[in-house]
Amino acid sequence: MELSKSICIIGVTAILVIYAGRILNWLWFKPKKTQKYLEEQGLKGTSYKFLFGDLKELSEMMKEAKSKPMSLCHDIAPSVSPFFHKIISTQGKNCFTWIGTKPMVHVSEPTMIREVLNNYQQFQKVRGGNPLSKFLVKGLFDVETDQWVKHRKIINPAFHMEKLKHMLPAFDVSCSEMINNWEKLMPTKDSCEVDVWPYLQKFSADVISRTAFGSSFEEGRKIFELQREQSELVLNIVNSIYIPGSRFLPTKINRRVKEIHRKVRSLITNIINKRVAAMKAGETSNDDLLDILLDSNNKEIKQHGNKKFGLSIDEVIEECKLFYFAGQETTANLLVWTMILLGLNTEWQTQAREEVLRLFGDKKPNIDGLSHLKVMNMIFNEVLRLYPPIVSQRRMVHKETKFGNLTIPAGTLIQVNTMILHHDKETWGEDVNEFKPERFSEGVSKVTKGATYLPFGGGPRICIGQNFAMLEAKLALSMILQRFSFELSPSYSHAPQTIPTLQPLYGAHLILHKL
Repeated sequence: MELSKSICIIGVTAILVIYAGRILNWLWFKPKKTQKYLEEQGLKGTSYKFLFGDLKELSEMMKEAKSKPMSLCHDIAPSVSPFFHKIISTQGKNCFTWIGTKPMVHVSEPTMIREVLNNYQQFQKVRGGNPLSKFLVKGLFDVETDQWVKHRKIINPAFHMEKLKHMLPAFDVSCSEMINNWEKLMPTKDSCEVDVWPYLQKFSADVISRTAFGSSFEEGRKIFELQREQSELVLNIVNSIYIPGSRFLPTKINRRVKEIHRKVRSLITNIINKRVAAMKAGETSNDDLLDILLDSNNKEIKQHGNKKFGLSIDEVIEECKLFYFAGQETTANLLVWTMILLGLNTEWQTQAREEVLRLFGDKKPNIDGLSHLKVMNMIFNEVLRLYPPIVSQRRMVHKETKFGNLTIPAGTLIQVNTMILHHDKETWGEDVNEFKPERFSEGVSKVTKGATYLPFGGGPRICIGQNFAMLEAKLALSMILQRFSFELSPSYSHAPQTIPTLQPLYGAHLILHKL
């Protein structure tokens, strides 16, 4: 009996020792071994710190940057990405840091960036972390390899230029509502101060609601409000250490994230069910993003005679959530920074207005005229250089990978710091932090070097909604310039921060003048 008990104790102890060893290896020995391995290849970086890596310093520097506005200049990388900017400045353009126990290699060489963005099978989107972060958006953004090919093929028709032309009326209605609201603020005077940021957010949300869900526009508005709250909650989640199993704890954030997830799924499911029923009844298509997506999905299934070649209802729901997140954020961000920069640089505002009036006069902008807005294109390209909506792009290698002159261990994160690349003096010159749209007078390809200009990402996974966002922004800015001139208000506080895209933390206060 005693012998059996002793054997049992020895067995349990052995198991505990094995597991303790594995945990210690995960938390300390493996990261330190990886650090040495990277350093031996000539790569500089930060020293690994137990469990948290660089997350504490990263979080503290971000908190400090958000605590106060910065000076009114475009040298924003030290404020927007303070930790990464500091490390790259001190350790070199190719270096490594730590996200918890995971090493993250930062790359700035054009050839290496192209390899990361073009080889989507080897350099995949980041897995792991808190599973609750996936409740914000998955879909095309999240799937990999063959699944990504399938999703992209089915979604592509929704973003063909011929389809986008039919969405101009939705853009027009939403923008007219915003402009009318601004005019109501000045019934007896010709000018007033307006924080245009919430109006631009609502405008782009209304556009995506109308173009994605057509007649279900009001339900679409509810989805947007919930998704906006979800994005703020998820940002807090991804910037913290994930302890396995903590997603099941009934914390306030965990409960709210799951509640929003359920509500959004329910709203989108109801809209989809109505559309599917209408399609079966032979009713006319709304020609909105959802109808185009459902039609493309059905054609793919019929062509192959098997449902596995199409998207499931769950996958359609996730694509609809992605329409919201990507469609709303990108355009609103582009427009707000454009208005801020044109409020600062009124000579470029005048040039853009003259071009708009020459093409459209006081009439509604049309698709042909929008394609000939050369000055506006130059302005948008420069705004996207100085204030890209996504400040960095992250990937992961799942097996040991030869990368440039480096060998990267499995599980290593790779980060391309878009914001820092766009503000690099070696690439753009000493005037890198000046607003100079004339850089792009001969187009993007003439001014960029390699893969250093990435406002919409790059490679095969470049943003599928790029044309949608640019067309919407062109129409909106054209209509605004026809009705108003504007300059920056003295009450404007310059504080660009990632929330999770690049946004003005304290709004965008402008003085609007009726024309």
